[in-house]
Amino acid sequence: MSDSPASLPNLSRRRILLGVTGSIAAYKSALLVRLLKKSGAYVQVLMTEGASRFISPLTLGTLSEREVLTEIFPEGPSSEDGGWTKHVDLGLWADLLVVAPATAQTLAKLAHGFCDSMLTATALSARCPMMVCPAMDRDMYTHPSTQRNLTLLREDGHIVMPAAHGELASGLVGQGRMPEPNAIVQRIAHELEDRAFAADRDAHEKAPNETRAVEKPNDSLDGKRVLVTAGPTQEPVDPVRMLTNPSTGTMGFEVAREAARRGADVTLVAGPTSLDTPPGVTRVDVRTTEEMHEAVQSRREEVDLVVMAAAVADYTPKNPSDSKQKKEDGNLVLHLRRTPDILKTLGEHKQPGQTLVGFALETDDGPANARRKIERKNLDWIVLNDPKEEGAGFGTKTNRVTLFHRDGYAEEVPLQSKSQVARILLDRVTASVPEPSGETP
Repeated sequence: MSDSPASLPNLSRRRILLGVTGSIAAYKSALLVRLLKKSGAYVQVLMTEGASRFISPLTLGTLSEREVLTEIFPEGPSSEDGGWTKHVDLGLWADLLVVAPATAQTLAKLAHGFCDSMLTATALSARCPMMVCPAMDRDMYTHPSTQRNLTLLREDGHIVMPAAHGELASGLVGQGRMPEPNAIVQRIAHELEDRAFAADRDAHEKAPNETRAVEKPNDSLDGKRVLVTAGPTQEPVDPVRMLTNPSTGTMGFEVAREAARRGADVTLVAGPTSLDTPPGVTRVDVRTTEEMHEAVQSRREEVDLVVMAAAVADYTPKNPSDSKQKKEDGNLVLHLRRTPDILKTLGEHKQPGQTLVGFALETDDGPANARRKIERKNLDWIVLNDPKEEGAGFGTKTNRVTLFHRDGYAEEVPLQSKSQVARILLDRVTASVPEPSGETP
């Protein structure tokens, strides 16, 4: 994702407190401040003593255009004009307090109410919501103490943006990386949007005679692990020819993007596509159905939600040629074999508490085929669409689908952008299932 103003959310006049702590990932805070400023936000940086070992307060002060604060009891001129109560003033000023990176030490202090720096004092004084973005080594992140502290913060109503998976400073590979600045900015915008909705809703409830349309807020996926597949597969006939389909992967990429915006730790297994990786998403590129099968099955036991949006080939050449097949007179005969049924295998090995969502592209008897597929593959939800309908199917930015739940619930989603369809789908998947409608779309 580009960091150009056109690609950034509108945070005009939003007041962001940014807490920076003593992690090697503190260097990313410079880009985070820059992106927040380009989005139109006011940014006040608070640094712990340890953070200044990794990045200079002068750097962050220059980028934020505000003095960086570290001490509860400042020395110098500011101490003479009530500077010692500045943590109270900041707690009233801010729309959101973001701690990025948040070390294990700082998470423990925030979870248990310690107050030994300007950052922790402001966190205790703040009336605004707080969002933490953990950054530490893999084993520190997965340690039961750290996970308990993250649970405490969530239970107190704070927002936890899961650490990203990747190579760590120690040389290990795993979860513990600070989320990328672009992803954090998008999440900030999402959280502030939801808070604005809540304020609108409360005002609407106090004035019931007003008729304002207020959209339902997105349900959180904080702490959830989500696996999404997207795009086509390519089955080689020879080194230059293949069997494939017109899928661009847009629907699956939008589902992955929306899940990440809601706080999930998202892995996107993508077939060949030119789409950019959504912010905050871990991408695994594959080519064939067999490769996608292996990538999905190796991760099936560690995820809470699987959304199989990929357009996977059902057949592949039985004996692909190692060299280009020359054009001959007459017809070319291909012998095909079945590819692995990724979704059926997931259903056969479904984990306790896991939710499986499939997609069905049908041209005839769609509802009946979709319901049979739910039972046959042990799914919770299936998304049905028809490529013959204008604006739906492959290669479009829009979609028109019907959602089916295994309990009988069905809902037609009218033609709209694929990003909106992704929102509606995740709204339904994360919410309580409505009573069966008894209707067949």
